[in-house]
Amino acid sequence: MPATQVVRNAPVRRRLLKEGIVISDKMDKTVVVEVERLVMDRMYGKYLRQRSRFMAHDEKNECKVGDRVRIEESRPLSRHKRWVVKDVLEKASE
Repeated sequence: MPATQVVRNAPVRRRLLKEGIVISDKMDKTVVVEVERLVMDRMYGKYLRQRSRFMAHDEKNECKVGDRVRIEESRPLSRHKRWVVKDVLEKASE
């Protein structure tokens, strides 16, 4: 019987995706994206809106304020940037 070699695949790390709205595009190749989520209050059971801001890399400078974008987790690109703009879901109405 021939010896078979077992090849194990490295574990695939899924990258996080988030959707949010661009609130600032003043930097070069960087946008600030605000992501909103609902969190239930432990005592009252009421849903509260929580917002988080992420700096994301925008290689082509195509995002403008008000655009709805999808961002993807990446390696650290600078001191605050750990996200990359994956695609623009909806352009802001002008």
